[in-house]
Amino acid sequence: MFDIAEELKKLPQKPGVYLMKDRQGQIIYVGKAVNLRNRVRQYFQSSKNQTPKTRTMVPHIAEFEYIVTDSEMEALLLECNLIKLHHPHYNIMLKDDKTYPYIKVTIQEDFPRIFSTRQMKKDKAKYYGPFTDAMAMHETVETLHKLFPIRKCKKNLPKDIGKERPCLNYHIGQCLAPCDGKISKEEYALYVKDAMDFLEGRHEDILKKMEAEMNAAAEEMEFEKAAALRDKIANIRSIAQKQKMANTGLGDVDVIAFVKGADECLVQVFFIRGGKMTGRENFTLSVTEEMSRSEVMTGFVSQFYSGTAFVPKEILLQEPLLEEEEELLVQYLCEKRGSKVTVTVPQKGEKQKLVALAEKNASLISSQFGERLRKEEARTKGAMEELRQALALPQTLRRVEAYDISNTQGFESVGSMVVFENGRAKNSDYRKFRIKTVNGPDDFASMQEVLSRRLRHAMREKQEGKESSFTRLPDLILMDGGKTQVHAAQAVLEQFGLDIPVCGMVKDDRHRTRGLFFQEKEILLPISSEGFRMVTRIQDEVHRFAITYHHKLREKKALHSVLDEISGIGEKRRKALMRHFGSVEAIAAAEVEQLLEAEQMTIPAAEAVYAFFHRD
Repeated sequence: MFDIAEELKKLPQKPGVYLMKDRQGQIIYVGKAVNLRNRVRQYFQSSKNQTPKTRTMVPHIAEFEYIVTDSEMEALLLECNLIKLHHPHYNIMLKDDKTYPYIKVTIQEDFPRIFSTRQMKKDKAKYYGPFTDAMAMHETVETLHKLFPIRKCKKNLPKDIGKERPCLNYHIGQCLAPCDGKISKEEYALYVKDAMDFLEGRHEDILKKMEAEMNAAAEEMEFEKAAALRDKIANIRSIAQKQKMANTGLGDVDVIAFVKGADECLVQVFFIRGGKMTGRENFTLSVTEEMSRSEVMTGFVSQFYSGTAFVPKEILLQEPLLEEEEELLVQYLCEKRGSKVTVTVPQKGEKQKLVALAEKNASLISSQFGERLRKEEARTKGAMEELRQALALPQTLRRVEAYDISNTQGFESVGSMVVFENGRAKNSDYRKFRIKTVNGPDDFASMQEVLSRRLRHAMREKQEGKESSFTRLPDLILMDGGKTQVHAAQAVLEQFGLDIPVCGMVKDDRHRTRGLFFQEKEILLPISSEGFRMVTRIQDEVHRFAITYHHKLREKKALHSVLDEISGIGEKRRKALMRHFGSVEAIAAAEVEQLLEAEQMTIPAAEAVYAFFHRD
């Protein structure tokens, strides 16, 4: 029995993070503190000075735990990570786990490349973004490669110069083949500078240079070259005009405003980069009615910027940050950016107008998509609640894991695990298992192996003090099948000393979801209910995931068994043939001359492949 009064006496006077839990052991709140003893004790003292949210939460606290950190800054980062991991009810929860693409210029390389990425690393490269419209960003990268002959390959230059022939991009005029030594490092750098000027909106110098080249080409009667330059100039002018129209006169700025409902909040963020509006994005937050507007803004800012790679020079807010959190949060933003970050709530002028515009957009989106959001809530969390009620489970269903086994008469048996959190598929937590200890088509033993491996992994991580989404155990386990599969899972859970409810997802004679097998009886859900639809989605998904993995292994096995029989065809040539032709059927149909077009192939090897597939 957890004695709160006694445990409060043991709290250290150090910075850290505390986790409040309810009677079911579910984490309902995560907070940080400069002094854990002082902060946690405040929850259990007089409620007179507590916020409405705290007064509502405290009666549900049955126990707590804490993690000591070296600094308050470290506590801030840990708090953000734990909120994302556990989704506590009384925390502000950013629902949209979005990462944004950037355009990366590898200026640290002798022959730089330009491409899109979602990871911003400390690697001395130059990053542009973030871009909220991924399609528009990819179009920009494609435009850059058409305007400037920058290489796309990943070759290690100058180390790999001359090792291979120039690729197709050289022959169509979109690369100057530095890989073959056809351009010097200094000449190549001029094209890279033009591309970076283009990205930074400095178009005039590029246009003057291209116009001079176009006129010179025309005088030399190189009309094809002159026409190509003319088209590039027109393209740049069109883009420049669009950017000019979107120019705000500011530098790198984020503008944040929101509209708040009883349990949900819609946040609008404008992204301004280099004075130009590069995009906008909206986010939804899970909130409670008692949360103040400053609390909502503080929760969003801390979670949003802990997950994004770029922090702008200035952040304009509709509401002020919580007074007790502001200094630490601004310090964190400055450290992440590497220079000063200004966070303000503008009261007048152009900046205030931008905030008002963001708020107006948030209001419009909220009213426009409110019904759609409510339907999505019914389809996800509402479906989870229907399932909980149908099974008469006491705890809220947040995380559900489903398992399936796939094999062909025991050949290449595999297991799959899919995860749904708050009614949505969590693809990052999916796992595939290749059955190791079971021979033949024994689904019972195979299921036990899969579940044992999954639980052992979680227990090992907990013992090692690791914290990941995979260490969190499910609130419900769903097995693809009936009584046999459920009993297999229950036997494993008993070995690990775990009490997790297990259901079987039962199908009818037409292989369609029929109901659930739970506590030795079948439970039928209304076919039109969201709970039934969600069980169907989960069953289809776990089956699809298992079948896909099984087919992949079978195809790989079949490929190896066929090509391994050909004399002179090792692993490198096998891979080269598959890259070039795409399938064994295409390889079998190819002539010797066509086989020679694949990398690594020699005349004897090509003749051996041809002879193998054309023997009598």
